[in-house]
Amino acid sequence: MLLDERGHAIGTQAKAEVHHTQTPLHLAFSCYLLDDAGRLLLTRRADGKVTWPGVWTNSCCGHPAPGETLTDAVRRRVQQELGLELTDLRPVLPTFRYRVEMADGTVENEMCPVLVATCPDPGALAPDPDEVGAAEWVPWPQFRDDVLAGRRDVSPWCALQVADLPADLLGAESVGGALPPAVRL
Repeated sequence: MLLDERGHAIGTQAKAEVHHTQTPLHLAFSCYLLDDAGRLLLTRRADGKVTWPGVWTNSCCGHPAPGETLTDAVRRRVQQELGLELTDLRPVLPTFRYRVEMADGTVENEMCPVLVATCPDPGALAPDPDEVGAAEWVPWPQFRDDVLAGRRDVSPWCALQVADLPADLLGAESVGGALPPAVRL
């Protein structure tokens, strides 16, 4: 879904056509999956991905389909990419927005609400190799500290998000009221 500067929907464009050197502002999401012990599911993007191939990042990212709610999109992508079910899905950085450019000039330009969810069965992890090159469960406090200290390389959006996420991610409160106008929960 293409967006104006205030977060209102202004049209659609196929995902395969939207990421290039002049990427228009569009709606996306990032999800951080935690198990009951507070470990984060960290994923490495598959080597065949168009943007940031082979880079470690948060659990799952994606784009809602036309007419799809944000929560349905997150559940769909987590199931497709990771084979996991989730509970307690909630927005924690509802107004996150970023624009970054790859070395080849490809741009990411997204209003990207950040959500947190709990994974009740981490052992069911079954990554789709076309999407995920590797995955590991890491303690959130250690991961957060390593990213903030520059000891762990992650995608540019993940680094920006981690800087804004709370130390107690498992207990983070839902902040849904500030979502972009185009978002439906």
